[in-house]
Amino acid sequence: MHVVIMAGGAGVRLRPYTSTLPKPLVPIGESYAILEIILHQLAACGFAQVTLAINHLGSLIRAFVGDGSRFNLKVEYIEEREPLSTIGPLFGIRDRLPEHFLVMNGDILTNLDYAGLLTHHQRSGAPLTVATFRRTVKIDFGVLEAEGDKIISFSEKPVLQYRVSMGVYGLSKSAIASYPPGRPFGFDQLVLDLLGKGDPPAGYEFDGYWLDIGRPEDYDEANRSFAQVQDMLLPVGTTPVA
Repeated sequence: MHVVIMAGGAGVRLRPYTSTLPKPLVPIGESYAILEIILHQLAACGFAQVTLAINHLGSLIRAFVGDGSRFNLKVEYIEEREPLSTIGPLFGIRDRLPEHFLVMNGDILTNLDYAGLLTHHQRSGAPLTVATFRRTVKIDFGVLEAEGDKIISFSEKPVLQYRVSMGVYGLSKSAIASYPPGRPFGFDQLVLDLLGKGDPPAGYEFDGYWLDIGRPEDYDEANRSFAQVQDMLLPVGTTPVA
């Protein structure tokens, strides 16, 4: 099983933490880096091959992960000369990828079963399978709907529920076969293209633990809660990389 981890972002929203470290290497719970946790999880799920797409401070990621042997993984790298977004880096390595593989961001904490997602994707026949998480948002105001100058509906402080992308996808190589290498291309563009072609992605609903570490408040929450979720996130017997 093969996974491509997008680890090249500059982590602008997470500054100043990312001024000297790439976001996947910021420490969680003072013992582990985010990427370190992810690699241990992937190995425990049965993955053997990892491709790391790097750019911002990528040399630090290379130095930390190496060839992946310390994680019982085989790791290779692709280095972006310019930012290619979340899907663009795949276009230049299609010949090195299996027909079905996982793509994920390198800045998330979750106990998602990565192997289960990939198996579900393979069986679905969909070009893309998106892991989704339920979000609940409480609106602190009365919400109005209007047509012209007439109010046609009102809801007092509604609670909205919707599913969001977790930043983990099952992808089939055929879904990206027509795109030229070197083109910046995002996950959102791929979804819209597939919908436009009448070949919609599949969803994989997940309701366990998930935290996207994109903002300082998310990083603070990850550190506050890590002691409570550490055993859930890390395979038994995992120790920090020295």
